Amino acid sequence: MKKELKSAVIEDLSQKLDGASSFYLTDFTGMNVKQITEFRSRLRKQGVEYVVVKNTLAQRALTGMEIPDIAAFFSGPTGLVIGREDAVAAAKVLTTFAKEFGDRPVIKVGVVDGKPFDADQVRQLADMPPREVLLAQIAGGLQAPMARLAGGMSQLLAGFARAVDALRQQREGAGS
Repeated sequence: MKKELKSAVIEDLSQKLDGASSFYLTDFTGMNVKQITEFRSRLRKQGVEYVVVKNTLAQRALTGMEIPDIAAFFSGPTGLVIGREDAVAAAKVLTTFAKEFGDRPVIKVGVVDGKPFDADQVRQLADMPPREVLLAQIAGGLQAPMARLAGGMSQLLAGFARAVDALRQQREGAGS
């Protein structure tokens, strides 16, 4: 590969990785073209990209980025699953596909928000509900105490109103 072409590949990959919320290194050994095409299609539907590149070029693209040292994982055939927005969506597609196709591709390591994730942690991440569901759960968790507080205040006011009404009735009865 010519030097200019290598530089262009490194620059392109560097830009993709720099804008990513997560990326995962995979070993695609044992996958045929049809499986890789299906894998890329599923990733694309989730806004995730799959790139196969030489290990040395990928390592150069990562140079200067604030990520953990993952150089040891750049051996053998390596594909990068690059998630721009949602780290869970990329992990979910990766692990679901691997379950369906005999643990292929193999997860080598993941980097999520600058932190390393081993294969088991990537699987745990994939088991998490989507971002929207988590936000709804948080909102529901915040809403529940407020609803109980409002209900308690309502009961307190109703009790006060009953007490005032009972006092009024008692004074009316005493005044006759």
